Amino acid sequence: MAPWLAAITDSLEVPHKNDENVKGSMNYIMEKANIQFKSVNFMRGRSIQNAIVILDESQNLTASQLKTIITRCGEGTKLICGGNLAQIDSNYLSAVTSGLTYLVEKFKNFSGSATINLDGVVRSRLAEFAEENL
Repeated sequence: MAPWLAAITDSLEVPHKNDENVKGSMNYIMEKANIQFKSVNFMRGRSIQNAIVILDESQNLTASQLKTIITRCGEGTKLICGGNLAQIDSNYLSAVTSGLTYLVEKFKNFSGSATINLDGVVRSRLAEFAEENL
């Protein structure tokens, strides 16, 4: 699953970029934090108990895919869905039809949820220009 995990491992590397052994630091984090990676395609039938589930890039998921994941969250599980509607790269989704938009709308009155909106682009001026103009 290494190609699919690159986005996550890239983010985990940032705080350790000045470490003597970045790979060693990453291995230590993965071992001690019990970080696991699962594919959305294999969620059916699962039940995730007492975990923090981070669902990244959820702007590219449909409402059905998000339902598949959320309905597998068991007792003690917290779900964090992150995404940027300006980065939708699916030919089948838009900011209006994205599962992330659907999720925010459906959970806005649920007392166990919160929505946080961040402003700005942190990657680069190039990425910001692309989000605004492509």
